Amino acid sequence: MLFNLFVLVFTTFLISIGAVSRHTSFLEQPLLHFRHNSYYLSSNVHYQYEGAAFEDGKGPSIWDTFTHEYPEKIRDGGNGDVADDAYHRYKEDIGLIKDLNMDAYRFSIAWSRVLPKGKVCRGVNREGIKYYNNLINELLANDLQPYVTLFHWDVPQALEDEYDGFLSPQIVDDFRDYAELCYKEFGDRVKHWITLNEPWSVSMNAYAYGKFAPGRCSDWLNLNCLGGDSGTEPYLTAHYQLLAHSAATKLYKTKYQPIQSGVIGITLLSHWYEPASKSKEDINAAKRGLDFMFGWFMDPITHGNYPKSMRSLVGSRLPKFTKEESEQLKGSFDFLGLNYYSSSYAANAPHLRNAAQPAIQTDSLINATFVKNGKPLGPMSASSWLCIYPRGFGQLMLYVKNKYNNPLIYITENGRDEFNDPTLPLEEALLDTYRIDYYYRHLYYVQSAIRDGVNVRGYFAWSLLDNHEWESGFSLRFGLVFVDYENDLKRIPKLSAHWFKRFLARSSLEKCSL
Repeated sequence: MLFNLFVLVFTTFLISIGAVSRHTSFLEQPLLHFRHNSYYLSSNVHYQYEGAAFEDGKGPSIWDTFTHEYPEKIRDGGNGDVADDAYHRYKEDIGLIKDLNMDAYRFSIAWSRVLPKGKVCRGVNREGIKYYNNLINELLANDLQPYVTLFHWDVPQALEDEYDGFLSPQIVDDFRDYAELCYKEFGDRVKHWITLNEPWSVSMNAYAYGKFAPGRCSDWLNLNCLGGDSGTEPYLTAHYQLLAHSAATKLYKTKYQPIQSGVIGITLLSHWYEPASKSKEDINAAKRGLDFMFGWFMDPITHGNYPKSMRSLVGSRLPKFTKEESEQLKGSFDFLGLNYYSSSYAANAPHLRNAAQPAIQTDSLINATFVKNGKPLGPMSASSWLCIYPRGFGQLMLYVKNKYNNPLIYITENGRDEFNDPTLPLEEALLDTYRIDYYYRHLYYVQSAIRDGVNVRGYFAWSLLDNHEWESGFSLRFGLVFVDYENDLKRIPKLSAHWFKRFLARSSLEKCSL
């Protein structure tokens, strides 16, 4: 398969010409040079973006239930009922993408839109299938390639009610069947599949901290959690996510890939961890930080087992793979999707061990902080977890190359946010020079990684539009394009969108079909 460089950036038609001209210094930064066998793209997720949560036969997901029954758990009480209304405006958005001469679009399928009750045997929603067929066909009609994620955190509520979703091994077969439905219906046109997006985020935020649906954690950590055990459930849900990924991948590779000629992968999130000192203890703590965030999933799909540090520290609370499961997991990806946003310092913290109240938050025995000796590792973004450290991005890519035999990588998410300030004049809200700086510095490290032999073939900017940011609701904006929530969800490009557009033109990036 031939791979060429492309950048997928989304914008609408106009921003104030005066605003752009007054900030040409940000538009005219030095060129970055990339080889012609890499790609650039951008992303969006159905719950955050799609809307139409209860239309045309769609069943509820755990996020629909969570945001409606517990709106106090969402910072602004918002939900994804309408979101950016892409369900009704997909042709408009595709037209905007096409206007920029882009090449691809990454989106996720809502499991409960195509299977309202979660299982194929309980009925397929043909209206949901029709919507995604229309979306895919519209993309292809405009020479845009679809990159499709099967699961982005939205377990059908029916499966949560029946057997607690990813806390049960039953979900492995149901996910495989759902994946097969998608391969059958869309695989003749979809050539890039992603099974799971950030399984770490599900296990940690939904089952260790209780911030994501279904909101579970140990009550001694947070009395507001809806039940749970932060010492066991994160590991169980990670285990079953990995087995679901493996089952869906095996099915695709054996039954559909020979006919459809596509590729399949998984998207993993990782921060970079800098040792808090030059001591051996802190250096090892940084390695454990990577093991507990990235190796937790990358080691099984590469080597068939969890990292040694996790097996040692977690003990019997860490599930075990059978020999058959281990063999099936090994090499269960054609490419790795890598999401990077943030970095932190890691210090050895053996005092965190607490046998009476075990929790994944302390199992790694590290203290992760953004500040050392009063100095921050990097500037903070609006999200409390997002410390901007571009060098960590470069270090992470080299780490993956050196430890995991240089897999084919797509950077499937990278970006920064700002607070949604409704009092800010529109012209000021559009002048996101800080986002331009973020992307330029991170793209510099992509360029450096490629020169150092890292097999990076694509970069997805997060995100196309401002959208519903999970537990933060609409209080944060990650988009290249401003969404006016007070004016019919009008899309207005920020300065960063124009920067990306000019970046493409000035870099003279060669394009070709995949």
